[in-house]
Amino acid sequence: MADSESSGTPPPKTSIFDQLADEIGRIPVAGESPAAAAIPAAAAPGQTASPEVPAASASQMAASSPNQRPSAATAPSPAVTPTTRPGATATDIQAVEQLARAYRTMCEQLGKVIVGQQRVIEQVLIAMFCQGHVLLVGVPGLAKTLLVKTISDVLTLPFKRVQFTPDLMPSDITGTDVLEEDHTTGRRSFRFVRGPIFANMVLADEINRTPPKTQAALLEAMQEHRVTAGEHTYDLPQPFFVLATQNPIEQEGTYPLPEAQLDRFMFQTLVHYPTPQEEVQIMKQASSNYRPTLHRLLDGPNIMHLQQIVRRVPVAEHVYAYARDLVRATRPNEKDTPAFVNELVQWGAGPRAGIYLIMAGKARAILHGRVHVTTEDIVNMAHPVLRHRILTTFSAEASGMTSDKIVDRLLKEIPRPVPQQPAAAGNPTAQPAAGAAR
Repeated sequence: MADSESSGTPPPKTSIFDQLADEIGRIPVAGESPAAAAIPAAAAPGQTASPEVPAASASQMAASSPNQRPSAATAPSPAVTPTTRPGATATDIQAVEQLARAYRTMCEQLGKVIVGQQRVIEQVLIAMFCQGHVLLVGVPGLAKTLLVKTISDVLTLPFKRVQFTPDLMPSDITGTDVLEEDHTTGRRSFRFVRGPIFANMVLADEINRTPPKTQAALLEAMQEHRVTAGEHTYDLPQPFFVLATQNPIEQEGTYPLPEAQLDRFMFQTLVHYPTPQEEVQIMKQASSNYRPTLHRLLDGPNIMHLQQIVRRVPVAEHVYAYARDLVRATRPNEKDTPAFVNELVQWGAGPRAGIYLIMAGKARAILHGRVHVTTEDIVNMAHPVLRHRILTTFSAEASGMTSDKIVDRLLKEIPRPVPQQPAAAGNPTAQPAAGAAR
C-alpha cells in the first residue's frame, strides 16, 4: 500500500508542479551534458530517512574529482527512487529531481573540502532553499567559517565576510553617508557608501563579539531585506542569506545575542567534533598537497527558482496541526501545555517557529524525493528550529536541563496526528487505513 500525507480527495491530475515545467526548465549544473538524465533524489546525508524514503549510503555524497582525497573511499551506491503521493504526475517527479539534483551536486562539491558534518551541511542548504538564515554554534576549529566560504565558492553569488569585533560600529556593516565635493562646480553633497551587508551571502564571523547596538544593525536586513540609512531605504540584493558563527565556550569579551536577534535565524545549528575516522581524514587532507577544484553550480535566479519549488510543496492539515501543537507546547501557562514545561521554560517559541518548521519540512521532503511533507520531517527539523527559541528557567539551568532536552521530551509526549482518510461511500465513519503515513 502506498503511504501518503495528503488527506481528502486525491489531487487533480494537473498538480502544482505542472506549472513549474515551463517556468524553471532544468537547472544547469556545471559538468553535466544537456542530455544527462535527472539524478534520483537521495536521502539527506547523516539523517535517518523517513519510512517513505529508503536511506542512501554515505558514499553517495563522496566527491568525484580527479583530485581525490587521500585514502577516500568512493564505492558506488544504489540509486533511490523518489517517493510520491497518490496522483503525482511525471512532472511532479521531474520538479522534485531538479531540486534534489541541485542539492546532491552541492553536497558533492562541499564534500571535496569539508570532511563529515553532513547534518550541518544539510541544515545550511535547507535554510538556503527556504530563504532563511543560520547561526552556527561550535568550538573553534570545526570548519564553521570554512563551510560558509566553501558554499560561496560553489555559488555564483557575491560574498562578503564581516569579522565582528568589540569596536565594530553599525555603519561598518550597513554603510554610511560621506560628504563629497564636485571639483568642477564646488558643490558638496552626501553619497551613500554601501557596507558589506550589500551582498547575496554575508558571513557574520563570531557575531557575539560585538556590542548589541552593532548586532542590531542586522535586524532590519535579516527580516525586511533592506537597510535604512538617514532618510533613505536601500533594498538588499536577492537572494540574501546571513550565516553567522558563534563560539559557545568563551564568555569573556562577548555579548550574548538578544532574543529578537536569535529569532531572526531560521536554524541554530550545532557543530560537533568529528568522528575518529573523520579526524584521521582531516589530518591527511590538511597535511597533503590536496587542493580540490570546485565548480560553480547555481546563480541567483536559479536559487530563487528552487526556493519557489520548495514553497509549492503541499502540506496536509494534520502536519500543520502537529507543527502547531509542537510549538504551542513550548509556551508555559498555556492550555494543554505539559506540566514540565511550566516548571522548566520561562518563554516559549513564537509563531515564526511554526512557519520555519513547515518551510523546513517542505525542503527536507523534496530533498528526500517526496512531493509531500510528513510529520517525520517536522520531527527532524524540530531541534534546529526550536532550540534557540526556548528560554529555560534558572532551575532548569541549575539541573542541567537544556532546550534540546526539553524538545526531546516534547517530541515523546506530543502525539502525532493520524491523517484522516476520505469516507467511503455508504460508510461516513470510515477509519484511517492501517499503515497510513504520518
